[in-house]
Amino acid sequence: MTGTRLREAPDPRLADAVRTVARVRGRGRRRSVVVAGGLLAAVATVFAVSLSLGDMVLPLRTVVDTLFGGGDGGSRFVVLELRLPRALLAVLVGVGFGLSGAVFQSLLRNPLASPDVIGISAGASAVAVTASLLFQVSGLALSGSALSGAVAAGAAIYLLAWRQGVAGQRLVLIGVGFGTGLSSVVWYVMARSDTADAQETYLWLTGTLNGRSWGQVWPLLTALAALVPLTMLAARALGPLRLGDDAAAGLGTRVEPARLALLGCATALAGVATAAAGPVGFVAFVAGPIARRLVPGRGAALPHAALTGALIVLVADLGAQHLLPSVQLPVGVVTSIIGAPYLLLLLARANRGGSGG
Repeated sequence: MTGTRLREAPDPRLADAVRTVARVRGRGRRRSVVVAGGLLAAVATVFAVSLSLGDMVLPLRTVVDTLFGGGDGGSRFVVLELRLPRALLAVLVGVGFGLSGAVFQSLLRNPLASPDVIGISAGASAVAVTASLLFQVSGLALSGSALSGAVAAGAAIYLLAWRQGVAGQRLVLIGVGFGTGLSSVVWYVMARSDTADAQETYLWLTGTLNGRSWGQVWPLLTALAALVPLTMLAARALGPLRLGDDAAAGLGTRVEPARLALLGCATALAGVATAAAGPVGFVAFVAGPIARRLVPGRGAALPHAALTGALIVLVADLGAQHLLPSVQLPVGVVTSIIGAPYLLLLLARANRGGSGG
């Protein structure tokens, strides 16, 4: 023995495997960045177009100049006071619903698990409609009632689904039933109310950005400024939880606290978005699946889902304003046109796979 230690030669197959994994991960990261950049560019483009179009059509150059402090008095009033709050609210509402739906669907591993399907939006609607029609609540107090309704509905659904833990399928089924019951409360209250008040409430229940101003933008912006970072922080546990409770616990994740934190963030996101614009249908339902198709292999793709939600609401609101001459549709009508065929396609695929009813 010469005292020198012999080192085993590295296995070339292992080195090749490591290089292959690194190459695939790098390609996935590049695609994620490119898709995020494309979504951001699309959101910016539609945003600018929405500020340009209307009864008074403004060139895009005038819009940009006005946003940066230029323009005359007329263009400043039209852009900054009439169109900018609505466009910003569309972006914020889309981010809230898109991020909420992606968290619910990924955490519960069920494509039907979005807040407008499992009763969260129904809880916000029931409390807000009751407060508005029976107690004449309005303004920020009405938004607060919608948020409290969403949180209360989420807590009730979680407790009803608890059986030594929460299974995704059970929570979805309980949420659907709970949401149906809350919808009955909404229609009962509306049936007993004044016709004019009921019609205005029905417009809100459809989901609308008509007549929105800075008064709705700032509360939602403040709420999202707190909720989005909290959601991203809680989402660090989402990867292990997607593997199942046993695997997540084996990886050191505190399963129920992590799940409860994610459900709380997703519920609050849906609640504040509903408080600002009403229960805009199907945005949370379709944003996550679209984002995951754009960046396969990236898990929940939460940032992409948020941008996709913003783009959906912006495009839908642009269509709601200009599809029919002299008529401004509620944005929820257009998002339902987008989302309803996807729901039917999802159910049809489930039936063909033998998992449908």
